[in-house]
Amino acid sequence: MEQMDRRQVLRHLSMKDCIELMRATLRDYAQGKSLQYLRTVTRLPADNLFGFMPAYLGDHDYFGAKVITVFPGNHQAGLPSHQGGVLLFDADRGTPCFMADGDAITQIRTGAVSAVATDLLASLGANQLAILGAGAQGRSHLEAVALVRKLAAVTVWDARLENAERFATEMADLVGCPILACASAKEAVENADIICTLTPSPTPILESGWVKSGAHINAVGACAPAARELDSALVARCRLYGDSVESVERESGDYLIPLAEGVIPKEHLLGTIGQLLCGEIAGRTSPEDVTLFDALGLAIEDVACAKYLYLAGKEGK
Repeated sequence: MEQMDRRQVLRHLSMKDCIELMRATLRDYAQGKSLQYLRTVTRLPADNLFGFMPAYLGDHDYFGAKVITVFPGNHQAGLPSHQGGVLLFDADRGTPCFMADGDAITQIRTGAVSAVATDLLASLGANQLAILGAGAQGRSHLEAVALVRKLAAVTVWDARLENAERFATEMADLVGCPILACASAKEAVENADIICTLTPSPTPILESGWVKSGAHINAVGACAPAARELDSALVARCRLYGDSVESVERESGDYLIPLAEGVIPKEHLLGTIGQLLCGEIAGRTSPEDVTLFDALGLAIEDVACAKYLYLAGKEGK
């Protein structure tokens, strides 16, 4: 079985190519060409997690799974919190054929999916980006959003100001515009056209009163029913879309908590990014709309990336 480590994945899967790959993957999913299964998460001691995320890309194609651990305390040791691999199998015989570093794939494809959502939902003139969370996903999202909108200014906030300041220094050359490290999330988002929330916080870091009309939000960090990054009033303001209706309805605290509070009805979830790509549902209807993409992360995205890398390797790219 062929393998790619982290450095090889980062070298062979460019953000530009991954954005186009995710467009096709999400469109295929909306059209029923692939199968997405809910993830299985096993709780380990010390609040650590072990996850299994399977997907099937289509008849006579490939299927596979991301197998990953989540150890939040790893950051203190200078290690990634998410580690694991994406396994790829041939759909005709069930033969394992490829494995790639799961952390690298997750880093790239998560930013790429948010870029697809941003391209569909953010106003065409959106040029001010706020990054909340200055880790690996902050860097991925900056690179990805810069490929779908011409950025004039970027702000960044992190729970640790020194992380935000390091991000601003190291990433400025990537986008060719100023990056300002902010001492508060409120300061970071007050003029933002596009906001990406990328933190492990279980409680809201973004409030409705801080977000201007017409903004677009990619909510990425929270991925459990009891965790959320947005307050209920903000979710109620938004036109809400997900990557999978089933995932949002079972796993998203940003949706489930305001639903339980009676702040939003079940129908507040309008559909998926794939449905938007297929023209099945409407996106932004007014310059004043606040739009929200609630990203849980899908195994079809990981397996599609593994397939891309496997075939690229066979072709000698």
